[in-house]
Amino acid sequence: MAMNNSLTKKSRVMNEINITPLVDVMLVLLIIFMVTTPLMQQGLEVDLPETAASGLRATDEPFVLVIDREGHISSGKVALQLNNLSARLKAIFKSRRNKQLYIQADKRTEYGRVASVLAEARSAGIFNISLVTLPKAK
Repeated sequence: MAMNNSLTKKSRVMNEINITPLVDVMLVLLIIFMVTTPLMQQGLEVDLPETAASGLRATDEPFVLVIDREGHISSGKVALQLNNLSARLKAIFKSRRNKQLYIQADKRTEYGRVASVLAEARSAGIFNISLVTLPKAK
């Protein structure tokens, strides 16, 4: 009978699942996603217009923000301040059907100023932003 007992111990099938490798893989994936997600959210997406485009297909007049050489922001003839730009853009775009924003910045304007305007527009909920450029002369 002692031999019978030892045979049954060896021939038993283990009915437990070892989840340690699964937990290790899941923790590594969790760490990767935790590190990469903030990096993806920091970037500003800007839709640059193509130089061969035929024009605007919008029914509303396009909304254009102009940033001059000194960094002053205006829309048409109305001067805007950076500190309340987000609130003003929210109010303007609330009633507009065309949610496209065009930014026309002087090429000598500081990059930081343009980036600040882009950030304010994004915080106002405007994600369809284009930079107005001129085509290169051939």
